[in-house]
Amino acid sequence: MSELYAPEFNGIVEKAKAGGKPMRVAVAGADVENILQGVFDAQEAGFVDPILIGNYKNIQSMLERLGLKDRKYDLQPVNDDTNVVQYAIELIQSGGADALMRGNTQTRDFLMPILNKANHLLREGELLTHVVILKVPELPKLLAISDVTLLVEPSMESRKKVVANMTRALKLFDVKTPSIALLSLVEKASFHMKDTVEAQTIVMDHADTPIADCNLVGPISYDLIVSKEAARLKNYDCPYCGEFDGIVVPNLMTGNLLVKSLLINAKATGLGVLMGATIPIAISGRSDNTEQAFLSLATCAAMYNKN
Repeated sequence: MSELYAPEFNGIVEKAKAGGKPMRVAVAGADVENILQGVFDAQEAGFVDPILIGNYKNIQSMLERLGLKDRKYDLQPVNDDTNVVQYAIELIQSGGADALMRGNTQTRDFLMPILNKANHLLREGELLTHVVILKVPELPKLLAISDVTLLVEPSMESRKKVVANMTRALKLFDVKTPSIALLSLVEKASFHMKDTVEAQTIVMDHADTPIADCNLVGPISYDLIVSKEAARLKNYDCPYCGEFDGIVVPNLMTGNLLVKSLLINAKATGLGVLMGATIPIAISGRSDNTEQAFLSLATCAAMYNKN
């Protein structure tokens, strides 16, 4: 596995391994091939103990097909009408597991128990956000993008919290003072484009009272974020162009399309985690590759070791 992921992820994998004691991860709906393989790759790397929750026959059949049946794991079968995410959360709350991972569940079904206040998984005053961290072949460093799963049309205050969560996530990757861009269609605030005015206001507020330990620029268009040459041609004076660490998107559609385009068309690789929760939560799509599941778990293990 170590030969498959980009070298930019070496640091987070080493942090995952540094804890000594493997993180017990409850996989909610474990009958999904890429997730299972990623979990056992993480076990082989020494930082995960798998707890597989779901349909017994489906999981056993998949383990046998993948040649994993003889590996060490805790298989907890549940009835098909059981909410596997809620089951996993209660297992964690009882001390039987340390972290949560999405398996064979719809995004909404995975998120609803997490967002349920009765489960007490949200940190007080914080917002749950999905941060994706990618290695894009044409870019010089890792790139974080958020939010791409939860916030349909985030308010200005919500986008400030996205900035704070993104900064926290990037610091796990040893980015000391992240440079974060507030993505818009254009780089100048315009009254008929609400997100540009809000981006300008967020940057001004950040200058007065820092949201997080980061550099913040916006509104700014995508070409300026990723290309020094575009900035030169457009006479846009910003030292971070072509080297931004993160992009905060104006809405869910933009974020989702951007991430999927980079993963599918630009051959990017990466991971996804939820920030703002009291426990580490890995969220990989059912169509994502094994590497993404492995790296998501590595990031969660680094979070777990830090706590």
